[in-house]
Amino acid sequence: MIANRNGLSRTQSVFLVLLRIFVGWHLLYEGIAKMLIPDWTSAGYLENSRWIFSGLFHSMAASEGALAVVDLLNVWGLTLIGLALMLGLLTRYASIAGMALLSLYYVANPPFFGTDFGIPLEGHYLFINKTFVEIVTLGVLAVFPSGLYFGLDRFIRAAGNAKRSRSEDRPDKEKKAGNMLDENAVPDSLHRREILRYLAMVPVLGAFAWGAARKYQWNSVNAVSGATIKVSDSKLKDLKGELPRGKILDRQISRIFIGGNLIGGWSHSRDLIYVSSLFKAYNTERKVFETLALAENAGINAINISHRQLPLINKYKRIFGSSLQTMTQVHPTKDKLYEDIDSVIDQGVDLIQIQGNCCDWRVRDGEIDVLAKSLDYIKQQGYPAGMGAHSVQALIACDEAGIEPDFFMKTFHHDKYWSAHPVENRIPFSVDGDRSEDHDEFHDNMFCLFPEKTVEFMNKKKIPWIAFKVLAGGAIHPEAGFKYAFENGADFVCVGMFDYQVVDDVNIAIDTLSNLKGRQREWYG
Repeated sequence: MIANRNGLSRTQSVFLVLLRIFVGWHLLYEGIAKMLIPDWTSAGYLENSRWIFSGLFHSMAASEGALAVVDLLNVWGLTLIGLALMLGLLTRYASIAGMALLSLYYVANPPFFGTDFGIPLEGHYLFINKTFVEIVTLGVLAVFPSGLYFGLDRFIRAAGNAKRSRSEDRPDKEKKAGNMLDENAVPDSLHRREILRYLAMVPVLGAFAWGAARKYQWNSVNAVSGATIKVSDSKLKDLKGELPRGKILDRQISRIFIGGNLIGGWSHSRDLIYVSSLFKAYNTERKVFETLALAENAGINAINISHRQLPLINKYKRIFGSSLQTMTQVHPTKDKLYEDIDSVIDQGVDLIQIQGNCCDWRVRDGEIDVLAKSLDYIKQQGYPAGMGAHSVQALIACDEAGIEPDFFMKTFHHDKYWSAHPVENRIPFSVDGDRSEDHDEFHDNMFCLFPEKTVEFMNKKKIPWIAFKVLAGGAIHPEAGFKYAFENGADFVCVGMFDYQVVDDVNIAIDTLSNLKGRQREWYG
């Protein structure tokens, strides 16, 4: 196997060049993708930093001037480094610059236990992620002269050799003999055939430009590490105005916001056993991201989720640079009182709410002290602390025990729909119990068994109330569900929605709030 002056065979040189081109292709695409997305920002990535330099990255995200510089360096750094690698131009310097840039990505959000929520789409394997692999790859390209093979570095080297040759006045025969001994040696000058040979990257760049343009036209641009997934905003022009907001302590929250059940596949579909699978099949990760981006553009600024969904939402926030607020449910138990709470705080959360069935079960099982201690702990950590419930009897018991949350999250809907079972067959705490085969008993069909008692209780409380399950799992139209909730005292409505429902739901909320009549409870939020 013939080796060149660097000790590499022709086959080794070819694979080294391919490695350089592939890494350059990826970095160039990342840079151009960010460039093409209006208002792209690295703020979300910086804000989610959780390692030793997190304070520095957070301060960058908080400073408008610093963030502008960081965004500029990201876009043009990736673009120029990628272009240089593909052309084989100043390859060693480009590789070192790429290592420095990617090292900042890695340090900002390393794939360590407890710090890696919401980061790269490809995942990681015990401290090693795609970013780390590319850092090592760039290190290889930095120590091997890959730009001398099918790259512009060969021209730079040739020009330097020619200049030295002229100064040293070397005999032409000596130079020619040297070139014949090693076909990969860099000559003092390059002939036309050699120039064409080492400009082979031009058609590769042409293929890149064509492919990037086609992808952008087909489905916008989707680069892994940036806020580059675009969603259709064709319906946003149909918005009727600005969605009103209220406050929970110091948090500004849109009057309606998204529930996480449709993302998790909890359909509450009564006896339609296929619906949960259908939800999961439709709401792919990309579809979830598109739905959330559309919701934010429509004025929704919060989502209520299970703690298991928090990594997915954090990933969305990172990719889009989103400021979507997360209201995360926790499920404290007697044996694990603070574990869920600490976990969501470590991952990044805005408001914390004790899950509805958790409240029901703790009261039902005589463990109400768990709820009191958990709420106190959440408040001590500096977060708004909410109490969720399906059964109004649970909230009444908590109130009698002197437990005062910062906000309530209570199921609330009327019972004027076909599958609602008779009042006389409604049993407190049965929402989280077994499903009866009797049509006149609970079978995942009602979530506020005693709406009048809920209204009575809430009218006495002077803290924000978020109503959820206002559509009774799809049995009530949003126009009727929103109207019933807001007229009877709810300050906010949490509702699950698919992407094609977002704008309609926002418009219904705007109309409902603009024409509200008969509300007796004051607004607390």
